[in-house]
Amino acid sequence: MENVIDNLWKHYQSTHFLFTQPLSSDFSFAIVTAHNPYGSLLSPSQNRLLDRKLQSKILQYQRPYRAVIGVAPDLSHMEKSWAIFIDKEQALELGREFRQHAIYYVHEGVLSLIACFDLAKAEVCIGRFEQRLRLVSDFPDSH
Repeated sequence: MENVIDNLWKHYQSTHFLFTQPLSSDFSFAIVTAHNPYGSLLSPSQNRLLDRKLQSKILQYQRPYRAVIGVAPDLSHMEKSWAIFIDKEQALELGREFRQHAIYYVHEGVLSLIACFDLAKAEVCIGRFEQRLRLVSDFPDSH
């Protein structure tokens, strides 16, 4: 029987990303969220509070970052996230601190999904980042 984490893992691999401005994938960066820790659906206000804490933590890196929304292909689920120009280990630390099952990492234009806690899960190469990138004039209202 498939467990909840395995089901989430499959959904994570179909995620697309909404940006309001182009982002060069010439540099490596992570995509991290603080929403819905351990896959538990929280209220919008709880997620906003966690997002503010994550942004405060990101500011400490003194590295470029951009807001992004991770979305299901049909836009049925959305999570505010951040693209941060940090290395993979720093990104995993952030993911663990904010109790996320996984983070995304883009290196040389290739998007990968990396488990934060389950070391038995292999890093999954999802494909070219630009194929998952959607430029929008403004972010949609979150649910």
